[in-house]
Amino acid sequence: MTDLPAYLRPFVLGVLEGSDVRVDRLGEIDLYRPPGTARGGAILFVHGGPGPDGLEVMPRDWPVYKGYATAAARRGLVAAVVDHSLIHGLDRLVVAADEVEAAVAVLRSDPRVDPDRVGLWFFSGAGLLAGEWLDSRPDWLRFVSLTYPLLATPPGVDDLVTAAEVIGKHKDLPVLLTRVGLEREELAGPVAEFVSAGGTALDIIDVPKGHHGFDMLDHTEESRAAVTKALDWAIAHLGEQPGDDGKLLVPPPPARKRATTPRRRTPAAAKAGVAVQETPVAAEPAIQQAPKAAPAPVVQAPLVDLGTAPVAAETPAARAIGREHAAYAAHDLEAFLAMYSPTARIQLADGSELKGRRFLREYYRPRFDAGRCKSEVVQKITLGEWVVEHVTSYDDAGSTPQLALYRVVDGLITDVEFRA
Repeated sequence: MTDLPAYLRPFVLGVLEGSDVRVDRLGEIDLYRPPGTARGGAILFVHGGPGPDGLEVMPRDWPVYKGYATAAARRGLVAAVVDHSLIHGLDRLVVAADEVEAAVAVLRSDPRVDPDRVGLWFFSGAGLLAGEWLDSRPDWLRFVSLTYPLLATPPGVDDLVTAAEVIGKHKDLPVLLTRVGLEREELAGPVAEFVSAGGTALDIIDVPKGHHGFDMLDHTEESRAAVTKALDWAIAHLGEQPGDDGKLLVPPPPARKRATTPRRRTPAAAKAGVAVQETPVAAEPAIQQAPKAAPAPVVQAPLVDLGTAPVAAETPAARAIGREHAAYAAHDLEAFLAMYSPTARIQLADGSELKGRRFLREYYRPRFDAGRCKSEVVQKITLGEWVVEHVTSYDDAGSTPQLALYRVVDGLITDVEFRA
C-alpha cells in the first residue's frame, strides 16, 4: 500500500464495491444508486485540488471517493461524484464552480432523487467552492459538509465567496466540519477562523491524530469512526422518516419567495453588460418531469396570463427547454441557469453573444429581480437535439416577435440563437 500514490490508497472503511450498488457514468459524473426503486435524498461528493504532478487517475476513480459514494448508496441514498477542473489548478476555480453547479442540476433531475433533499460534501481544495452555497442557501440544500477543507484563496487566484464570511448566515442550514489534528499549517489557520466565525451554526468532528487526507492515509479506528460519524450526520439530515410525534425528523427549510443562486466574484473586466432578447415562457414546473409524448399532437397547458401555444411531440430536448421556460416564468434564476451547460453560448438578435453561465448570471439576475420575464410561445417544432420556437417577448416598449433556436445535449442547453 505504501508504494501507491496517496490518492490511490484504499478508503478507510474498506472495499465497498458490490452488486448491490449500481454505478452509472454520465459525462463527468458517476451516480451510485441503491437497491430498490424508492425516491430519496442524495449527496454530491466534490473532490479537492489541485491534483499531484503526474496524475493518471481522475478523482471519481479514486478509492476514497468511490468508497464514500458506495457507503452512502448502501445506506439508501443516491450518491454522485463529479470530476471538475480544480484538479488541474487553482486558476480553474471559477470553471470548477460552474461544473459543480451543473452536476447539482444533473443529480437533482435524476428520477431516483428527491430534488428537495440534496446535500453537498466538499473535500480539501473544494472548500473554496463551499462559500457560495453557504451564502445562497437554495431551498433544496439540506446540508453542507467540509472535510479537511482549504478555506482561504491563495494570492493571485480569483476568489469566490469566502466560507468564513457567510457561515451562520442561514440559521436553518446544517454545516459539518471534519478537521484533522495534523493539518497543514497553511490550511489550519483559515480553518480556525472558520470555526471561530461559525459558533453554534457549525458541527465539528475532530480527528486529533489525523493527517490531511486521513480517510485514505490513516487506517485507524479513529479515522473509521470519524468517517462513519460524518456519514451518519449527513444521512440524518436527509431523512424524512416521521418521528414519534408524527413530524419529520428533518423538516424542509421554510419556503422563500424566490430561490437564490451562488454569486460569483469576477474580475471587473469580465462584467461588461450586453443586450439580450427575452427567452420564452412555458407552463411546466421547473423540477417536475415533463408529460410523456402523446400519440397525436397536443396543446400545451396555458401559459401564465399569455394564452396557449401548439407544440410538437415531446422529445428530451423539448422537455429540457420546457423546464428552462418554467424557471424563467417563475423568476427562479437558480433553476434557469441549471438548465444551461457551463459553456453555453447564446447568440442574440443584435449579433452579440453571451458565453457561459457566469455571463448569463450577470445579465439575468437584475432582469429576474425586476420581474422582466414575460414571453409567449406561439409555435414549436423539434428535431433531435434541436428545438425551434416562434415566440413573442414583452417589455415596457411593447411586444417583439422572434425565432429562438435551442440545442440540447445530455439534458443541458448548449447553444441558443435568437432571430428577430
